[in-house]
Amino acid sequence: MCNRGVFSGSRLFPCVFHGVRWQSAALNVILSVNMMVQSRLFFCGQSRKKIGKRWKCAFFFKIKKHPLCVFHPPSFWKKKQNNGTAFCVCVCFAPPNPVMQHVIQSAAQSHTCSHLPLFILRCIIVANKMATSASASLSKAVKQQYMELPQGDKVQAMYIWIDGTGEGLRCKTRTLDSEPKSIEDLPEWNFDGSSTYQSEGSNSDMYLIPSAMFRDPFRKDPNKLVLCEVLKYNRKPTETNLRLTCKKVMDMVADQHPWFGMEQEYTILGTDGHPFGWPSNGFPGPQGPYYCGVGADKAYGRDVVEAHYKACLYAGVQICGTNAEVMPAQWEFQVGPCEGIDMGDHLWVARFILHRVCEDFGVVASFDPKPIPGNWNGAGCHTNFSTKEMREDGGLKAIEDSIEKLGKRHSYHIRAYDPKGGLDNARRLTGRHETSNINEFSAGVANRGASIRIPRNVGQEKKGYFEDRRPSANCDPYSVTEALIRTCLLNEEGDEPADY
Repeated sequence: MCNRGVFSGSRLFPCVFHGVRWQSAALNVILSVNMMVQSRLFFCGQSRKKIGKRWKCAFFFKIKKHPLCVFHPPSFWKKKQNNGTAFCVCVCFAPPNPVMQHVIQSAAQSHTCSHLPLFILRCIIVANKMATSASASLSKAVKQQYMELPQGDKVQAMYIWIDGTGEGLRCKTRTLDSEPKSIEDLPEWNFDGSSTYQSEGSNSDMYLIPSAMFRDPFRKDPNKLVLCEVLKYNRKPTETNLRLTCKKVMDMVADQHPWFGMEQEYTILGTDGHPFGWPSNGFPGPQGPYYCGVGADKAYGRDVVEAHYKACLYAGVQICGTNAEVMPAQWEFQVGPCEGIDMGDHLWVARFILHRVCEDFGVVASFDPKPIPGNWNGAGCHTNFSTKEMREDGGLKAIEDSIEKLGKRHSYHIRAYDPKGGLDNARRLTGRHETSNINEFSAGVANRGASIRIPRNVGQEKKGYFEDRRPSANCDPYSVTEALIRTCLLNEEGDEPADY
C-alpha cells in the first residue's frame, strides 16, 4: 500500500488530481538533492476508487537510484500553463518523518524552480504482507521432532494421481511392511472418485495402479512417492488417465529411442492469487531485469526454487536445471532428457514436489498459461524432442521432415497441448511475448516467436533436436509427447488420433 499526500510548508494535502490523466510511458525526471542527475520514473500501474461522482486515481511508481525527483507530467503541466499558473512537483519516496520532509523540501526548493510554488508528493512505502496459507504459520520445529522418530521396518508410500480436471494432483499415504524394490512390490489401492471429479457418488470406487516410484524427499528414505494411473470400476482408464495410451504409443517406437526434455514454467502466487513479491495494489517495474536475474529486487521466491531443485534431485527426478523467467515471480525448471514414457512420469512428479514445497512455504505454484493479462509473459512448457536418427550425423534432414509433418497437423497439436483443448493457450499464444500465433504454424532457427524453434547449434552441426514452443504450462506431458510421436514417427495425418 502507499499512503499518498502532497504537502507544502507545514500543510499536507490529499494527493488527488481530478481530471488529470497521467501517462503510462516512462517519464524523464531530474533528481535534485546536491546535483542534477538524469534518471527515469516508471509508471507501474494504477487503481481507481469511486468517490461520489468522481474517480480518485492512485498511482504507483518505481524510482531508480534516488528517492527524490522532480518531474513535470506533460498533461498536468500543460493544463496549468494554459490557466496561467506554473509550479513544480516533487515526488519523494520516504518514511513519514517530519524532519526528513523539511530537509527534502529545503533541498528541492533551493536547487530547482526556486521562483515557482513547490508541491511535494509524499509516497510512503509500506512492506507488502503476502497472503500465505494458515499451514505456513505452524511451527516446523515442532513437526520436525516427530519426523525424526524411528519407524522400524515400516515404510510410508504416498500414492499420487491426476484428478478429473486433468491438471490437479491428489495424494494419500499407506503403510507397507517393507521397503518396495520395484513397482511390482506395490499393491493396488482405491479412492473415492466422487470427491476428485472422476465418478458419481453411487459408484465412486476408483483403482490406483502404481506406475512409477521415487524416493520421498519430505519423509526421506526408505519412504516412497508412487505415481499411479487411475482406472474406473470396470478397469478402463478414466478420461484424464492419458498415460495408458501414451505408453502404448511409446512402446511402438521404442527402437527409435525418442528423447524428450520439457521446460516447465510456473508462477509463484500468494493464497489470494496475487503474484509473490508484487506490490499489493500495483505492478512491479516492466519486464527486462528479471530473466535469470540476481538480487532481491529481481528474483522473487528463490527459496522455493532451490528447495524444489534439491527435493527433485533427492527423489530421483531427472531435473536438469532452473532459472528465473521474464515476468517477476515466474520461474522455470527443466526435466530431461527422458526416454519414452519416463518424460510424463518425471514431469508429473516434479510438479507434485513443487506443490508440496510451496505448501510448506505457504504459497501457491500456478501453471496458468497467462496468469497476469496485459504486457506480461505467459507460461509455457516448451518441449524438446529428438530420435536416434536426429541425433546422428545428418540428422537435420529427419528434423526438417518432422517439422513439415507438424505443420500439416497444427490444429490437432493445439488441442493436445492444453487440458482445455486450446482455450487456455489462446490467452498465451498471441504472437507477442516470445510466442507464436495460435492460428498459424511457423518454424525457424533460433526464433522464439515461432511454433517450432531449431536451436542455432543444431543448425550449425546438422543434427540434434527441435523445440516445440506451443505446449502450455498446464499441459499434460503424456498428451504432448504422445502427439509428437503420432505425428513425427507414426506418420498420422488429420485432426484425430488413430486407434491402435
